Amino acid sequence: MEVANQTTVTEFVLLGLSAHPNLEKTFFVLILSMYLVILLGNGVLILVTILDTHLHTPMYFFLGNLAFLDICYTTSSVPLVLDGFLTPRKTISFSGCAVQMSLSFAMGATECVLLGMMAFDRYVAICNPLRYPVVMSKAAYVPMAVSSWVAGGANSLVQISLAVQLPFCGDNVINHFICEILAVLKLACADISINVISMGVANVIFLGVPVMFIFVSYIFILITILRIPSAEGRKKAFSTCSAHLTVVIIFYGTILFMYGKPKSKDPLGADKQDLADKLISLFYGLLTPMLNPIIYSLRNKDVKTAVRNLASHRCLTQ
Repeated sequence: MEVANQTTVTEFVLLGLSAHPNLEKTFFVLILSMYLVILLGNGVLILVTILDTHLHTPMYFFLGNLAFLDICYTTSSVPLVLDGFLTPRKTISFSGCAVQMSLSFAMGATECVLLGMMAFDRYVAICNPLRYPVVMSKAAYVPMAVSSWVAGGANSLVQISLAVQLPFCGDNVINHFICEILAVLKLACADISINVISMGVANVIFLGVPVMFIFVSYIFILITILRIPSAEGRKKAFSTCSAHLTVVIIFYGTILFMYGKPKSKDPLGADKQDLADKLISLFYGLLTPMLNPIIYSLRNKDVKTAVRNLASHRCLTQ
């Protein structure tokens, strides 16, 4: 009878910064500024990789995919966060929550796989340069990119299908800015063991495997670079993969920091830590997409040249 009398949840309430309303306007301006930088920076990267024929190579094809992915990833959550800062009661429908989680899951998993594909591209370019045109032909690198998106979408489909089947019949308050999967699962009034196991397996496949693949690839890359006799040759070889390596370190470094930091045992500091955890999670989703185009622009001569050419061409046409 008790279960029968419980009300099924049709919407969720997002707490966000409800407990700190004085911070909402400040963070609205900050998050909006970062989002605009992400759209502009990644939009320019996509544009130059399409328009500049010198950048029609596997590396820049992957880079264009990464830039588009970062725009999709942030767009799946940032508008919801910004709306929450302006709305007194921050609610989202059950279906809207499922869609937002689905997009975030798909984009996150796709980025992990795509970074692994980019590492393989750099491995072939440096360790087997003579075979590079054959190994990384268009018939190879296009399916590689497509498979990244398909893998991410498949992972999202599995995780969200399991989540939406759970009954939500009690509390509907999510202590987060968005529908974060772990925060949502805590509200389910059923056993979530299958969901936890499924997410654990997905983490091994989409985090562990790509990390190991990237690590092994860069070991071979480093060995090959150290064998180059001239200092100029070593510098040139390393410069072709330094931007990707920097992005990988930032991407996985922030994940390790976010999930590896120790939890406070002081109950008096629980609220402050809870706020810090939510903000770290929020800025993690913005930091890498914002820095990616900056890193590739600063550390890559071809991209810098393409951006300058695009800017000068636009000035001439005006």
